[in-house]
Amino acid sequence: MSERTGDTRKAAEVLRAGGLVAFPTETVYGLGANAEDPVAVARIFAAKGRPPSHPLIVHIGGAEQLPDWADEVPETARLLAESFWPGPMALVLRRGRRVPYETTGGLETVAVRVPDHPVALELLAAFGGGVAAPSANRFGSVSPTTADHVRAELGDAVDFVLDGGPCQVGVESTIVDVTGDVPAVLRPGGVTREDLEAVLGFSLAVPETSHVRVPGQHPSHYAPRARVVLVEPEKVVVEAGLAQESGHRVGVFLPPDFDSVDAHAVVRVPESMAAYARGLYGYLRELDQQGCDLIIASLPVEAGLGLAIANRLRRAAGPRD
Repeated sequence: MSERTGDTRKAAEVLRAGGLVAFPTETVYGLGANAEDPVAVARIFAAKGRPPSHPLIVHIGGAEQLPDWADEVPETARLLAESFWPGPMALVLRRGRRVPYETTGGLETVAVRVPDHPVALELLAAFGGGVAAPSANRFGSVSPTTADHVRAELGDAVDFVLDGGPCQVGVESTIVDVTGDVPAVLRPGGVTREDLEAVLGFSLAVPETSHVRVPGQHPSHYAPRARVVLVEPEKVVVEAGLAQESGHRVGVFLPPDFDSVDAHAVVRVPESMAAYARGLYGYLRELDQQGCDLIIASLPVEAGLGLAIANRLRRAAGPRD
């Protein structure tokens, strides 16, 4: 038995005993509990400081398990699952009786996905059930993309941490609501709207708000300690200079077309949207660690993964409680 297999078996035992396991997915690290155990699920909310009305995503080992967790599986859901699972897409469906309300935040809907990471899939196979898991960080803060991020932020609140290396997508899953007559993207993520539309054959709405609550809809989310200010790309250098002159310790997301900027710390944004998404949360953490109190950034073009990146930056810049 390999060391990794031993670790996943231990982690599965922790889940069966009602414990919390942090585990890697292709998107971010998740904080997992037995999706059918209301007491264990309540521990997730306590560890994160997450309001209990915010639903969790149930991670399963394969699309064939979907009928176990949903009351009905429409043809659209089957098509999307067949096309994008395992992968960074969650489907919102009518809750099956197997799913307690503690997991769904009191809703009659449940979000389900199959992660595309060998450690996550090995854990799910060893556990044999569904794992409810939001990102493994304090509620509203920057999502973790390494095991060290999880340990630094949650510490002893996690019973077991599975280290699967850095996450390869870097932003959370796309959430697609398939409970209505027409699917809608409730959270942009690792599967792009364009890819979804190519499979479905029609355009998809990305509403700002929805009657269906899903993760990531809080006005301030994915936020570093530093305040994030969004400006037009051509104003990044000027605004950073003014803020620096006024006494702020400024961090800057410098667009690829710019050579330099007067700032306390600088992150050079990659031209590749895949590389940008993969590094986004690490960049925000890095600027926090360098003592910045203000981060100046601009939004990328909102196409492909740029839509998910823009969504995360807008939430990071949202009003703090």
